[in-house]
Amino acid sequence: MSHTYPMTWELETIYPGGSSSKAFKEELAGMERDIEALTKSLNEAETSGEQDAFQTQALLTAWTEAIQSITLRLRESDSFVACLMAQNMKDGAANGLNDRVKTIAARMLGALTKFDARIAAVADDVWTTWLTEGPAGSAAFALAERREATKEKMAPELEALAGDLAVDGYHGWGELYNTIVSRAKFIVKEQDGSERILSAGQMHNRLSAGDRVVRETAMAEWEREWTDLGELTADSLNRLSGFRLKLYERRGWSNVLKEPLAINRMTEATLNAMWTAVEEGKPQLVRYLKRKAELLGIEKLDWHDVEAPIGSATKTVPYDEAADFIVERFRQFSPEMADFAQMAFRDGWIEAEDRAGKRPGGFCTSLPKSEQTRIFMTYSGTASNVSTLAHELGHAYHQHVMNDLPPLAQDYAMNVAETASTFAEMLVSDAAVKLTDDAEEKLALLEDKIQRAVAFFMNIHARFLFETRFYAKRREGLVTAEELSELMETAQREAFSDQLGAVHPSFWASKLHFYLTDVPFYNFPYTFGFLFSSGIYARAQQEGPAFADRYVALLRDTGRMTVEELARKHLGVDLEQPDFWRDAVALTTEDVEQFLSMTAAR
Repeated sequence: MSHTYPMTWELETIYPGGSSSKAFKEELAGMERDIEALTKSLNEAETSGEQDAFQTQALLTAWTEAIQSITLRLRESDSFVACLMAQNMKDGAANGLNDRVKTIAARMLGALTKFDARIAAVADDVWTTWLTEGPAGSAAFALAERREATKEKMAPELEALAGDLAVDGYHGWGELYNTIVSRAKFIVKEQDGSERILSAGQMHNRLSAGDRVVRETAMAEWEREWTDLGELTADSLNRLSGFRLKLYERRGWSNVLKEPLAINRMTEATLNAMWTAVEEGKPQLVRYLKRKAELLGIEKLDWHDVEAPIGSATKTVPYDEAADFIVERFRQFSPEMADFAQMAFRDGWIEAEDRAGKRPGGFCTSLPKSEQTRIFMTYSGTASNVSTLAHELGHAYHQHVMNDLPPLAQDYAMNVAETASTFAEMLVSDAAVKLTDDAEEKLALLEDKIQRAVAFFMNIHARFLFETRFYAKRREGLVTAEELSELMETAQREAFSDQLGAVHPSFWASKLHFYLTDVPFYNFPYTFGFLFSSGIYARAQQEGPAFADRYVALLRDTGRMTVEELARKHLGVDLEQPDFWRDAVALTTEDVEQFLSMTAAR
């Protein structure tokens, strides 16, 4: 049965009135009052002298309840503003609200810093009794994690000061980047000779056009505009990284990976084991890249050729058809997952319309107070668009199965978030390849799968290499736009095993991920998620529908254990050893072999 679904999302049920919402402003005011009350209680406890165990535990309970309540509303508010800004980058009122939310978040960070100092001072026996026998429950892991992390930070008053200064400093530089992107203008010539100005989101879709001339022209314009904006974006990136490095220095942290690894609840040994397996698996992708260059009649692929379609299949998939296909593929694995996806399509949780004024890229954001999510993308009907849609729905389902958990237990890291999304993507992409009888379409879909492996093993690796080397260079002083482009080009050539002709030197300027202030190194978690989900997908293929409940159990644990613990409990594997990662990387070999076989006679 075919359905008709809205292509613009619905935000009125969250806070009616958009960026002029009275209800939203009341929500913000309520959080401000509650943060002030929480801070006052924490300050009074600090100056009131020693309490007995009963009093201490009563305070811990009250503080934790307040923190979870505020956290729920703060996440809701942050997501709502992100939606407003994404749907219309020129919404000045939304930008103002975003600044206020960031200010509230900084005040909350100050309160949390005081809370962390208080829990760090609690006697071990009192803490352990409260954590294990008290009302902490599913939030116990997150609370224990906060207590341990506090021991490696600055004094509470300095951490609070850093948070306050970050609003107009650190986060301000991140917001400047959004302003820069909103002003980016890409000029394209239509067939009738007229010129049209496109936004970054619209222009990005042209980089993977089937016509190589169109791609080359689009890439030249893309590179021109980002190069022109290089001084501004370089300034933003330098200040962001400078803030981080100074903060790390004050905390006594010498390794720039310390924070991203802690955020992702994984060890450096796990990260190294993963990259080792990826490097070992790259020769298989080199075979694919060489064959693709042959098929395109060129010596080496340029950057814009990597994601270009092969063959004559240029099928455009209507949005409603894509939605129904995704729902049915989910249903083969889990009826609950399918019903959830259909509700998201039906109830307007997805902003997919192709129009000017939207920010580029795609995302899924959680609205935990409403127990909803919203998905953002620009849909133009490509196979990649369908995959992105499935990917973001995987994120949404992850949040859906955690809605009944305490807010602190819902705080899962990016790497395991990418696991859920990539798993959903695999359900759809594998089925698409198997179900089509058209040879050209099968080849196109198969290649779309392989392109994701290229993205996670090579493109993401290039970003990781670039960012690692950039931070090392930034310690010595400001890094110019020209130097940033040189670092990026070197990283891309290395990560792609020297299989590229023309690369994308200004990629560092065009990619939002480098300018996010919530998460540094917004790169390696993608590769982790891709490979970890590959292992989970293989298990699901072996066990069939019976695995669906175990999958939900794994997702529900993502906010209350490390990834190493998660893998041991639910998969029985050791992530600090390369074996699991090698097995996951090897799954791509099957796709490459099929691709080479299908294109041998061309």
